[in-house]
Amino acid sequence: MQQANLEGIFEDFMNKESVFINKDALSIRYKPENIPHRDVQISGVAKVLAPCLKLERPSNLFIYGKTGTGKTLVVQRVCRQLEVTALKKQAPLKVIYVNCKMKRVADTEYRLVAQLAREVGEEVPATGLPTDEVYKTFFNAIDDKKQIVILVLDEIDWLVHKSGDDVLYNLTRINQELENAKVCLIGISNDVTFTDGIDPRVKSSLGEEELVFPPYDALQIKDILSDRSRIAFAEGCINESVLSKCAAYAARDHGDARRALDLLRVAGELADRDGVDSVVEDYVDMAEDKIERDNIFEVVKHLPAQSQLVFYSGFLLQNGSDKPFFTGDLFDIYTKLCKKTGLKVLTQRRISDLIGELDMLGLFNARVISKGRYGRTRELRVGIGPTSMNKVRELLESQLGF
Repeated sequence: MQQANLEGIFEDFMNKESVFINKDALSIRYKPENIPHRDVQISGVAKVLAPCLKLERPSNLFIYGKTGTGKTLVVQRVCRQLEVTALKKQAPLKVIYVNCKMKRVADTEYRLVAQLAREVGEEVPATGLPTDEVYKTFFNAIDDKKQIVILVLDEIDWLVHKSGDDVLYNLTRINQELENAKVCLIGISNDVTFTDGIDPRVKSSLGEEELVFPPYDALQIKDILSDRSRIAFAEGCINESVLSKCAAYAARDHGDARRALDLLRVAGELADRDGVDSVVEDYVDMAEDKIERDNIFEVVKHLPAQSQLVFYSGFLLQNGSDKPFFTGDLFDIYTKLCKKTGLKVLTQRRISDLIGELDMLGLFNARVISKGRYGRTRELRVGIGPTSMNKVRELLESQLGF
């Protein structure tokens, strides 16, 4: 069989015009100066943090909202401007940002505090020291002068899930250990319910101030796409109908602007691969299918075996219909499948935790409902589209040995 002419493929790519002029404007790394439809939230965060400029400790701030509602962008935008203003006013200020979802950063209390210490210039080994010693190193490093430290913990729900709430308890009480510095803690979460299971003292300290980011609607998402597309695409390569379609898809998925930007970027990449000079609506449909397949396959493939089995149990219960199923029904199927696979049967409480994780990943759509005096249960649906169902099921059966 004749091999592909790789040199020719690469030469063709280099020689043809791209629909993009700055594709990074559609990436998660891009930090726009203009954040449409978030003036209220920007003002809210700024007012909470403004006391920093007078060396007064701001209240701790808990921010929550669905994925892609601008939480991180707004906090980073306000903190950047705050640092600029603090420099002009000669107000000592330090901002530390940590994404708790990053692997090997916040999966243990030690690793998180070690990362915080590194952010202020301290060398801390990856393992080996007592956790108390790492805390002491971090505290000493920030307390060597009078300053305000803003500690931003993004995806804070993952931190609690991986490490428990001890680390949050210690960080929310850090000011009791300091003589010179003052620390403000900002927690950002996609899931407000994660606070239901943490120490009430932590919940109270973390949520001194709270701010909710509502989902974007389709018109708001289109405005965001219009802003970014002017930066990202060559003139005449994109039209309003493409932006409208991306916005409609994303509004359907809980107002996630990040998903809309991903759709637009992938649609442009597909147009580039075909060598055409503009992005049409068909490429948005193709991008939607590709993103869903790629994301879901990657997530499902790397799930632990127990989580895969719980998810597969949901597949069997859903059975192609749109009717919901319940936690108890899933546990019954899961128990039977454990006997087939030889996996240990986990407790119902642990299965409930795994369902929560799968819900957070978007593989299940879960809704808590009340059964009156019989308590509460979760109503569940499999959260992936019909185009991916069969292939994901085949992947699960392959990996579980069915």
